[in-house]
Amino acid sequence: MARLEHVNVTVSDPDAAAAVLCSLFDWKVRWAGPGMTTGRTVHVGDDSSYVALFSYGGPEAMQQQSHRTRGGLNHIAVVVDDLEATEARVKRAGFVPENHADYEPGRRFYFVEGNGIEIEVVSYA
Repeated sequence: MARLEHVNVTVSDPDAAAAVLCSLFDWKVRWAGPGMTTGRTVHVGDDSSYVALFSYGGPEAMQQQSHRTRGGLNHIAVVVDDLEATEARVKRAGFVPENHADYEPGRRFYFVEGNGIEIEVVSYA
């Protein structure tokens, strides 16, 4: 069986993005340091999977519309045990939860974090 280990996304400030994700999802910083050839990377998550937050270290690239860019990132989904508690943390952090839905087999909402990355929060509890 295969499992997803990580996803790598470009952000403006990996340390700031890591602090937000850690506070919202009770994640930890697994590793932080220089990017492979430039910039900085911070890995946040749990013991089995993580999000790599990368910054090139120079002027930011032009923004692309991910849903129309082949290979673009549409969203990252995070499974939580308590959807309401996580939504309260998302609101306290200043983000706007939207697109709530109850569906088989769970419930979800989405929000866009400070780098423009859409995050789906889902609970199967």
